[in-house]
Amino acid sequence: MSALLAVALVPAVGVGGAPASQPAARPGAPGIGDPYFPLDGNADIDVLSYDIHDRYDLATGRLSGWTDVRVKALAPISSFNLDFLLPVTGVWAGGSQVGFTHRKHELTISRPLASEQVVTVRVRYAGQPGGYSYLGERNWLATGNEVVAMNQPHMAPWWFPANDHPRDRAMMRISITVPRGLDVVANGRQVRRKVRGPLATTTWRADEPMVPYLAFFAAGRFRIAQGTRDGLPWLVAVSRALPTALRPQAMALMRRTPEFTAWLAGELGPYPFSTVGGLVTSLEPGFALENQTRPTYSPASLDVETVVHELAHQWFGDSVSLQFWSDIWLNEGAATFFEWRWDETHGGEPATHRLRAMYDAAAADDEFWSGKVANPCPTFQNCVSSIFAPFVYQRGAMALQALRNRIGETDYWTLLRRWVAEQAGESGSTAMFQALAEEVSGEDLDGFFDAWLRSSTKPADTAANGLG
Repeated sequence: MSALLAVALVPAVGVGGAPASQPAARPGAPGIGDPYFPLDGNADIDVLSYDIHDRYDLATGRLSGWTDVRVKALAPISSFNLDFLLPVTGVWAGGSQVGFTHRKHELTISRPLASEQVVTVRVRYAGQPGGYSYLGERNWLATGNEVVAMNQPHMAPWWFPANDHPRDRAMMRISITVPRGLDVVANGRQVRRKVRGPLATTTWRADEPMVPYLAFFAAGRFRIAQGTRDGLPWLVAVSRALPTALRPQAMALMRRTPEFTAWLAGELGPYPFSTVGGLVTSLEPGFALENQTRPTYSPASLDVETVVHELAHQWFGDSVSLQFWSDIWLNEGAATFFEWRWDETHGGEPATHRLRAMYDAAAADDEFWSGKVANPCPTFQNCVSSIFAPFVYQRGAMALQALRNRIGETDYWTLLRRWVAEQAGESGSTAMFQALAEEVSGEDLDGFFDAWLRSSTKPADTAANGLG
């Protein structure tokens, strides 16, 4: 990872503010309260919608544009922050120019708001996203022929100002301007494409709110296929810049997206969004990502298990988001478990056999057991890498299969289905998941969750831990 590149201070401009009668209020909190990323988000605002208008020049790597952010104050505040990296050229609130300061990724907007007051903030900006980093992340993925905005836990601040935390989801409209010969794909449905001379602006709109890191766009030359299965529209795209021999394989796999989605719906209950799909980029970030309604895949991630994993995230991670990043196992453990579940229901190894084999393969002193699944970054240092450590995925899935063994098939599947139904459109935590598991099963599961999620030692080989 690269070192943090500081964004130069941008001097405040504008003279707007609240009416003279507005009582004095404190500045909005600099973060939403996540211990791992204390400056992410803002606890005193709720973003209701983003309307993004970006132009990207693939030849120069320059992105320019503006975003309207509709903000509701949750307390009386004298100012509030958005997370953003690119240089800002102006900020307007309610149509009037207002003051701002910009340091690193914190854009502080000098606009007092009363509690429950709603205002639309327009931020104009221009810069080269490839030149910026945050917490060691250099997330801009682009060449002169293709660009894809995909990463986790942060991505939005490289291309639009956001309240960047999984606890704040909002409606999303994305308009991207690039040369007219290129395709643009994003979340949701394409609602418009307007050509103006050598350029074209393509607009996509999501029907359901999403958290900022799940928003994406891709621009390049893509082969696109679409249709409807059981009333659910689907759209997939494959980069024409992939090696020729790989393109048919990639498209064949993407066309199975509706099949995998229907299977997951049979396991978990109704698919939570109004459209589904996927995109294969020719670029290689080294991972796939569960962008809401349309996961993105790299050339190295083209296999059935990965597609099932990313589609499972539509329930675990997208529909039910994280309360804090320490809860990441709820996303990654569940998605990994559904890789195992797909295998066991399609002629492969039963998931309980995989649990046993992995448990037996790692001795008690193996590094595999050295971290806490439900708190993978206890020192709050280098959390970007810690939260995606392999043990979060593998031991998270093991914990779920062990829980399945412990409480039985009926209660286990009732638990998962109730979790994704009752928490749909909300955030969830480990404590909330345990409470629901105890409610469904009628059992005290403190010892089980301590052993699997809150301990950095190998769980005892007992029936109480789902292993006997």
